[in-house]
Amino acid sequence: MQLLFLLMFKIVRTNTANPDFQLLVNELDKELAVRDGDDHTFYAQFNKTVNLNCVVLAYMDNIAIGCGAIRNYEAETMEVKRMYVPYSQRGKGIASFVLKELEVWAKELGCTRCILETGQNQPEAIALYKKNNYTIIPNYGQYKDVYNSVCFEKILGL
Repeated sequence: MQLLFLLMFKIVRTNTANPDFQLLVNELDKELAVRDGDDHTFYAQFNKTVNLNCVVLAYMDNIAIGCGAIRNYEAETMEVKRMYVPYSQRGKGIASFVLKELEVWAKELGCTRCILETGQNQPEAIALYKKNNYTIIPNYGQYKDVYNSVCFEKILGL
């Protein structure tokens, strides 16, 4: 089943300037504004797309159906950002395929670890990361003392 679905869509590496990425990020921001409520302004400041040079898009029939990005966080560590799949496409494994491509790209860039932050109000994201072998870690950086944040890491295999 997974192989059949993989044949139905393609994964493209790009950057933040891609208009399809910008469209999906706009949809993501609208969804997060509702989920995060009063906390949205705080989180939004850390989710700018400037300097995201490693962006992955999933396409089906030339329509962007998912995205994600990585950016340098520290030596040998990439931070996963802007993961999104529209409601109409969820439950098909698209996010996992995008995430795996981001991990491959991170390894190609010499990284051994990916980290990320998501929110308690995003149970689907938490489930996605757990399903893909990410483990919860203490909140890092700007999320250190933020109760609603849930931070993860994955040590990338060889």
